[in-house]
Amino acid sequence: MGRSAGLLVAGVLLIGAVGRAPLTSVGPLVAEVRAELGLSSAATGLLTTLPLLAFGLFSLLAPRIAGRIGLERSLGLALAVLVAGIVVRSVPTQLWTGTVAVGAAIACFNVLLPGVVKRDYPDRVAQLTGGYSATQSVVAAIASGTAVPLAGLLGGWRFALSAWVLLVVVAAAVWAPQLRGGPASGRPSVAGAALPWRRALAWQVTMFMGLQSLCYYVLIAWLPTLERDHGIPATVAGWHLFASLTAGVVANLTVPVLVRRLPDQRLVGLASAVCIGGGVAGLQWLPWTAAFALASVLLAGFGAGMAIVVVLSLFSLRTVDESQTAALSAMAQSVGYLLAASGPVVIGALRDASGGWTLPAIVLCSLAVAMAVCAVLAGRDRTIPAGEPP
Repeated sequence: MGRSAGLLVAGVLLIGAVGRAPLTSVGPLVAEVRAELGLSSAATGLLTTLPLLAFGLFSLLAPRIAGRIGLERSLGLALAVLVAGIVVRSVPTQLWTGTVAVGAAIACFNVLLPGVVKRDYPDRVAQLTGGYSATQSVVAAIASGTAVPLAGLLGGWRFALSAWVLLVVVAAAVWAPQLRGGPASGRPSVAGAALPWRRALAWQVTMFMGLQSLCYYVLIAWLPTLERDHGIPATVAGWHLFASLTAGVVANLTVPVLVRRLPDQRLVGLASAVCIGGGVAGLQWLPWTAAFALASVLLAGFGAGMAIVVVLSLFSLRTVDESQTAALSAMAQSVGYLLAASGPVVIGALRDASGGWTLPAIVLCSLAVAMAVCAVLAGRDRTIPAGEPP
């Protein structure tokens, strides 16, 4: 691998690294933010849901921007917006503006990185996708675990949240050599591909994306509460969430090996849905001991880690070029994240209405079944035809 290729891979991995940490660092500090700013419960919930809504809305804009200025410059612009968003978010009066900017920047990463992988590494889609997914998961877990200690060390939540701007600046510096790429450089750019709203295969990928995201964010939001409601100590529940994220990293690194050896992605996608559904079922219906709970958490976390690598790989594997990859990615992520944003709210409402976790668990297991069906359909070795009409 030459120097320029090495810088490109390093840039992709670093963009992956900053693609979740500015968000996962917020959750552990929500109580401090709420206390200082006097936020209501509804406003506090919006603080954690708003980035998902931004993902859904701004995912549709990313291919249009890339069509004008190129993939590389679009990602560079998104890094600049992320720097500004993190800084602005730490100003109490600009909390919401900064949060939207952070979500908009990460939406561009989500949509456009698969296009870079498709264009420059078409024979190593699963491996590089798994690499930046694993990097993203590891740094996200670190951000969550160090948020409270950083707040104590640096003097408050604002400084703890803004500290992540340093890693974004490093990512921008490594990505800077790629900014010479674009329409004027002779390198291919994303232009002209309409979103494939009329294609059944595109909707199968989209629904797989949405259902796996919904299950993931429900587990992130409610897993500690579910365990505490069943008598698991809060500290143990927190470590179980960390264990779930760690299992996801293992899956990020394992799935590319499986994808490379299998003729298509049906089996891996199906296995991810079975793991998520089995983990949820275990949490609800196995005897409530710390050992059984941990096993169920690890199973669900591994399934979620499998699913994200599969779906990100499908954006490239189900399309014929980087332009179409960005279009499918935009469609799937806009619909998928809007669907995912509803998950924690709906599951929380079902818990309150039913007075327990049985009904939410049944709903989540049913969604895992639907996810399995979508995985089998989307995982077949096919591509969306080129020349999708606008």
